[in-house]
Amino acid sequence: MAAETLTIGEVSARTGLAPSALRFYERRGLIRAERTDRNQRRYRRSTLRRLAFIQAGTAAGIPLARIRSGLETLPAERAPTRAEWDRLSRAWREDLEQRIALLGALRDRLTTCIGCGCLSLETCAMLNPDDEAAELGSGARYLLRDRA
Repeated sequence: MAAETLTIGEVSARTGLAPSALRFYERRGLIRAERTDRNQRRYRRSTLRRLAFIQAGTAAGIPLARIRSGLETLPAERAPTRAEWDRLSRAWREDLEQRIALLGALRDRLTTCIGCGCLSLETCAMLNPDDEAAELGSGARYLLRDRA
């Protein structure tokens, strides 16, 4: 088992994640460790790929629950194939496209009113006279419209 597995320190060094983060991901069901006779964690090498996927997903703002549900579709006993990774990443594409659109709309409206109805900016009188955005519903209605 020792030659096929990595200690928590080795995984931490390889991924740049603190051991506490590894234990957190394990408690959340994102990764799995085997235990030695002395109750020490040992991770399969395929865990490194899972952790890279977790890091990419969290960097993109994907919630851990969604990352976990995606990882549950992959084999636990071996590294996933390219086709398995492709299938999983395609499932995130639409969500990422929506996030990109929202960030673009936010960037484009950052220095102007985003239609929240606050009327606090001088330009709100031009962009949202008489709080017209309130008729569209709660929240940043112009930003939400731009995203769509």
